[in-house]
Parts: sequence; C-alpha cells; structure tokens
Amino acid sequence: MVAIGETEWRKVVLHLTVPIQKDKQIFFQKHKTHHPLAEVDREWLSVMKNCFLIRDPREVIASYVKKREDPALEDLGLTQQAEIFDFVHNRAKSVPPVVDAKDVLENPERMLRLLSSAVGVEFSKSMLSWPPGLHETDGLWAKYWYTEVAKTTSFQPYRPTQDEVPERLRETYQRCCECYERLYHYRLR
Repeated sequence: MVAIGETEWRKVVLHLTVPIQKDKQIFFQKHKTHHPLAEVDREWLSVMKNCFLIRDPREVIASYVKKREDPALEDLGLTQQAEIFDFVHNRAKSVPPVVDAKDVLENPERMLRLLSSAVGVEFSKSMLSWPPGLHETDGLWAKYWYTEVAKTTSFQPYRPTQDEVPERLRETYQRCCECYERLYHYRLR
C-alpha cells in the first residue's frame, strides 16, 4: 500500500489543502508528528485548523516499547509535536486547541464538546461511539497500532499504566516530558 501512495510531498500537501467538497462540512486529517521529513515545508499547516492531542510521555513510551524495543527520541514524536505547535501558534497568533488523552478518557463528552467549540464544529453525541473493528479511514498502520481500539465501540475509562520507563530511555523520557509540559499548559479544561 505504501508503495502505491504518493511520495512527492508537494502533491500530498496539495491534496490535503484543497477546498472541502460541497457535500462535506469537515475534512478531518490526523497527522503523526514524527512522519514529516525535515525538507517538508510546514507553511501549509497555517491554512488548516490545527489541534493537538497529547499524552503522558511515560504512557507513550510504555506503549511504544511493546512494538519497538528501543525507540529513538524522534520516533516518539513529542519534540516534533512541540515544534509544530510553536509553528502553528506563531503563525495563527493564537493558541491552537490542545487536548490531553487522559482528560478525554476521564470525560469524553465534556472534552469533545470543548474541542468542537474550539474548532467551530457542532458537537454530536455520535462522536462518542463508533462501529467495532478496523475501518478504511483508520489508515494503513491501523492493524499494527489500533488492535485494542478495534475491539471497542466507545471511549474506555482511563486506566493508568503501571509500566515504568526503562532505564535506557530515561534521558529520552526527560526530553519528552519537557515537550509534553509545554503543551499541557495550554490544554482545554
């Protein structure tokens, strides 16, 4: 599937920034902060409504090492997320919405109402549930990363992980915490 996808970033950006089709109100895009390469110009982000989902770095690392034992700082995406947040914040001259994953799981309806309001979308109770299984719109990597989500039909209660950050990743963890805290300060409450 990756082999047949577009690889020229300018063409991808053009596709992502076209006007929304007349029969649609929203063109939702989920971007992973560690995917864009250094040569990809971020200027296109300033024409989008951006919001940021953050998660406690301890939980990010604990989850990630189950799939890949020794991630580099750049694999986790928190430093890139902080850079992109700063870029969007500076261009927009306003603070883009930030949502903490724990807050969403503790009170999904409240947080989705706040986020909907922040991005100018009407809240709907349908945002709180979904059909079980993987879906075409979940993306290419869903079968590797979303197996647990595929078993659900709604938000599950927050359960803190008991996993500790491996000693070999302590420095990485500290750097991730610095980035997380910068965005956490701005989170919707």
